[in-house]
Amino acid sequence: MKLVRFGEKNEEKPGLIDSKGRIKDLTEYFLDFGNNSVSLSSLEKIRTIDPEKLSEVPKNVRLGSCLVDVPNFYCIGLNYAKHAIETGVAPPSEPIIFSKATSAISGPYDDVIIPKGSKKTDWEVELGVVIGENCFHVPEKEALSVVSGYCIVNDISERSFQFDHGGQWIKGKSAPTFGPIGPFLVTNDEISDPQNLTLSLKVNGRTVQKSNTSDMIFSVSQIISHLTSFMELREGDIIATGTPEGVGNGMTPPTFLKNGDVMEVEIQNLGTQKQRVVAFS
Repeated sequence: MKLVRFGEKNEEKPGLIDSKGRIKDLTEYFLDFGNNSVSLSSLEKIRTIDPEKLSEVPKNVRLGSCLVDVPNFYCIGLNYAKHAIETGVAPPSEPIIFSKATSAISGPYDDVIIPKGSKKTDWEVELGVVIGENCFHVPEKEALSVVSGYCIVNDISERSFQFDHGGQWIKGKSAPTFGPIGPFLVTNDEISDPQNLTLSLKVNGRTVQKSNTSDMIFSVSQIISHLTSFMELREGDIIATGTPEGVGNGMTPPTFLKNGDVMEVEIQNLGTQKQRVVAFS
């Protein structure tokens, strides 16, 4: 299934994409998508609903973030081998874990706002993993069984905020609009192998990132098992699993987003995003 949230900003409603590509309204069954409404048990409930009995939504409706909010927004750093090389550091021996403020979440087609004082706003296409049940100490071989679904994440990052002000990376990851997610939450049954998905990002029509999740240093299963060695993951948590090579900070010379730029973000079977970059005002 492909689940969506449609409607004007802050007024989104839950829906699904049926086999004919039509958006169908699920508000009779769900208030919204987030937390336990995207649990594995909730997905089973959705599968029992006949899409033909749901009202159709106009084709030109706005699609918002595929989740209204999340309990936690975890991220994995330097998780693609070629990306680690372009940053000039040795590949990590264990996953690098940090967080992104949940207030950064925005829609897949909404403007990305360059923060006040930013000079180094960057892009990062990433595979997002949504957790479907509360879990702790999950063996690697069972890890994919706790996944509700997958989505695109554009992990927008301000490199000066991230690296030049001490402390943790979260400062450079969390400005409003720095977390476009969606357009779809694609349920786990539609993604047979999360380690074989092509992903790409264009800036102003130029492809700057193009890779495959097979280049991940730590797989989705390894990441989930590792995280749950230290903490309980919750229904609705999202994990951004790292970005491949081609970020602006790794270019020669470094290249960053500016007012008027347009990003196009795509992951195989998960749809596309498109964002216009707007200067803070």
